Amino acid sequence: MSTPAEIDKTAEPLHSRLLRSIPLFACLDPGEFHEVQRKIQEKRFHKNQVVLLEEETTSFMYIVYSGKVRVVHLGSDGSERILAVHKRGDVFGEMALLDAKTAPATVIAMEDAEIALITKDTFLTIFMKNEKVLHQLVAILCRRLREAQLVLKAITLPDAEQRLRSILNHLSLLHGVKDDRGVVIALRLTHKELAGYTSVSRETVTRLLHRLTEEGDVEMLENRTILLKRGFMEKLQFL
Repeated sequence: MSTPAEIDKTAEPLHSRLLRSIPLFACLDPGEFHEVQRKIQEKRFHKNQVVLLEEETTSFMYIVYSGKVRVVHLGSDGSERILAVHKRGDVFGEMALLDAKTAPATVIAMEDAEIALITKDTFLTIFMKNEKVLHQLVAILCRRLREAQLVLKAITLPDAEQRLRSILNHLSLLHGVKDDRGVVIALRLTHKELAGYTSVSRETVTRLLHRLTEEGDVEMLENRTILLKRGFMEKLQFL
């Protein structure tokens, strides 16, 4: 794994507030919270830099302080299939610490990102002894399972357009911001990344997005985010 630069500690108060807003950390008593915060390693990663490889997944739990990362399965031909996207305030890597098995995925920064790392030892000695934290971990794992089921359902749809519509809806539920036009997916996704999500070719994604744009269901905004218009939402019931 590439060696990222250390983060300036003057940013710590802001990170403290972010940690307290995450239910997993809000469950800690003041002493536990201070101990965890003292042991956190904070690192910065550049866009497209590998945050962790599959073989490293049993060593740390991660918190996204800023930016976004994508969790991908790398094919033998170098292709990526996106399994999830994590944004500011998201926690990941807890499952591998619980069962000591590597996760079949690599995590890559989608943009410049600040990531906090918590060691397995800290996780086991502090988090696993707190009953409230254990309830939050169960909730996180249940949410992961539901999200995985939704993605699996989407990518097994027989029609490519159905797959794309289903994945766009899934992303809107996780990262959507509603306004008077519809729902903006607050992720800057390339056609290649969308192809990795939907398990179709990049050329197919480009063609389908062009068709959905012409039909008035979506709009590609200037910052590469996607607006799902009301017509898009109305057609979801037919998937």
